[in-house]
Amino acid sequence: MVGLLYLPRIFVYHSEAIKNNKPKELSDTFKVMERRLFIYIMNPAMILSWIFGILLIYVIGVDNVSFLWLKLKLLFVIALTIYHLFLLRCLKKFNENNNTLSSAHYRIINEIPTLLLIGIILVVVFKPL
Repeated sequence: MVGLLYLPRIFVYHSEAIKNNKPKELSDTFKVMERRLFIYIMNPAMILSWIFGILLIYVIGVDNVSFLWLKLKLLFVIALTIYHLFLLRCLKKFNENNNTLSSAHYRIINEIPTLLLIGIILVVVFKPL
């Protein structure tokens, strides 16, 4: 989860560095940071989240997947996965020196995982039928 919050923040700094014509070395440093965060932290976390989620469904029984709270949680997790893939696309654009979004856009985008996490927590705690 931390990667989903931190990577857009790095994108903010990276886009501001490009906008303010900072040295190329700074942009290269941001590219390394972004890539390492995505590959070594975010990808394994996403894969493990899906593995343990599927194990949860297996343990509680496939018959119980009909619970509304579990369907809603799954919907939020799918949304987080889509967000993860969106960040991958942004990462590739930065690596190709083809970023089109401003730092303000990344600041707004940075709030998406927080809202999804709040939704997941509310659904799991209150478990609507």
